[in-house]
Amino acid sequence: MEKYLLVQTSCSTRKEAETLAESVVQARLAACAQLIPSITSIYRWQGAVERNEEMLVLVKTRKEHLHALFEWISDRHSYEVPEIIAFPISAGSSDYLAWIDKETR
Repeated sequence: MEKYLLVQTSCSTRKEAETLAESVVQARLAACAQLIPSITSIYRWQGAVERNEEMLVLVKTRKEHLHALFEWISDRHSYEVPEIIAFPISAGSSDYLAWIDKETR
């Protein structure tokens, strides 16, 4: 089982994405958070198909922080049901993965 994870969420504004990204790094729940601007999300919500411009937030962390990271994002996110999904990082440079370890302790 992989030790490292990439966690994805999206935010409706750049300010919210930056605040969320900075807060998870400051709390040491993530070593890094990257913002990808201007994605278009098309989704079904409360019976209607919606379309919105959002910012994608990619967070690098260790698996042991996943539950706390999910709670952290849920508690601070403006969406009623925020996207918070995790993908295993199956491989990476040893130096980069060691850096994730160091920054999330």
